[in-house]
Amino acid sequence: MPRRTVIVGGGAAGLGAAGGVKAADPDAEVTVYTEYEDIAYSPCGIPYVHGGEIEDFQRLFLAGKQAYVDAGIDVHYNTEVTALNIARKTVTAAAEGEVSYDRLVLGTGFDYADPGVPGGDLEGLYYVKNIREAMEWDKVLDRTKVAVVVDASPLGLEMVTALAHRGIETHLVDPNPWALGEMADPDIMAPVEESWREMGVKLHFNTTLEAFLGDGGHVRGVQTSAGEFPADVVVVCTHKTPNNALASAAGLRIGTTGGIVVDERMATSADGVFAAGDCTEIPHGFTQVPLQGLTGSHAYAQGKVAGTNAGGGSRTYQSVYVPWGTPAGKWVIGGASFGETTATALGIPYVLATAEGISRARYYPGVHKIKVKLLAEPGSLRLIGAQMVGGGEGIKERADFLAMAVKFGFTLHDLSTMENVYSPPIGALNEPIVVAATNGLNELAKAGKG
Repeated sequence: MPRRTVIVGGGAAGLGAAGGVKAADPDAEVTVYTEYEDIAYSPCGIPYVHGGEIEDFQRLFLAGKQAYVDAGIDVHYNTEVTALNIARKTVTAAAEGEVSYDRLVLGTGFDYADPGVPGGDLEGLYYVKNIREAMEWDKVLDRTKVAVVVDASPLGLEMVTALAHRGIETHLVDPNPWALGEMADPDIMAPVEESWREMGVKLHFNTTLEAFLGDGGHVRGVQTSAGEFPADVVVVCTHKTPNNALASAAGLRIGTTGGIVVDERMATSADGVFAAGDCTEIPHGFTQVPLQGLTGSHAYAQGKVAGTNAGGGSRTYQSVYVPWGTPAGKWVIGGASFGETTATALGIPYVLATAEGISRARYYPGVHKIKVKLLAEPGSLRLIGAQMVGGGEGIKERADFLAMAVKFGFTLHDLSTMENVYSPPIGALNEPIVVAATNGLNELAKAGKG
């Protein structure tokens, strides 16, 4: 009899796991449960449909439902799994009762953190997640005059920009001194914030949300430490929290972030049970601090590993160095590992190397400025983190490269002497990473520390 793998969750992790199982064991019986009407779409694209960069929501779907039927993956839509029984190797699915499994993969994803203020049950609070709900919210935004975005998280950055593009008066409320304050450095975010102001966004930093204000059951504004702001819609962009209720109730080991603890095979503390994506926690490769709520690419890769192993194959997932990037305002920001803010918070010593460079030849149309910051370990000068802000092109590719540079122990000396592509339309004569590393080495030499 084919081995049966049950997968809970139809997001990137769940679908990656389904493909991983089938790749390892084509005859395996794979059943996916999702509480939603759809699978295999990109929730990360939702803000860009709202902002008009993507023309419609249909473009976010990766494949039709028939594709999964053809692949031998049995997807149960609109079906919530309400319990796990690890001893009996069963899941309890709504309207289906107990369903047995040989292997189980949890890809239960995330929830947005509860703001913990009065008025959370009002209509008009938008949590960006489900594509069908987003389609309805897009109609609401057509008649929205004023919106408030709560928290300058990565999603918050995207939604502030999207709403401004849409011509909606937009207010951003965040308790930190600058946007993305728990992750990005203030000098990286300064150009973004200035561009938002140019777009008409009202920024309220060092401002705490105190209540959602309603009228007739619908939100009419927010009460904050800086006063009351009116709103037709409030977009709640609080940080991701792992959806670990099933795992916790079943007795699986939960880590300090609230994520499910997994090993390099994405195996949980229970035999035959794997987990992947936002419901798990993964160690940072340099600090070994557990991280939760990474990107869709991380979730998909983790799902592939979990599914391959559930299907009888062998695959491992390594600790992460977190390349990241996103458009924000008129800029693109990104980085790898961590920046000054995180290093300082963790008490990690570093030396800094910076440069203001350009994305292509100075004389070629469309050239953009790029600021690069490199953090290196004192003494060895091994790269331990990086952050960037630029006009658009090249941030993603540099972030990917710099994450690998951290992983494999490149030093400022290595980066200062690295080769780079020079072609006027796509790359400057002086690569900004090289310039930053060289500047850092020169500063150290001046200080007698090089």
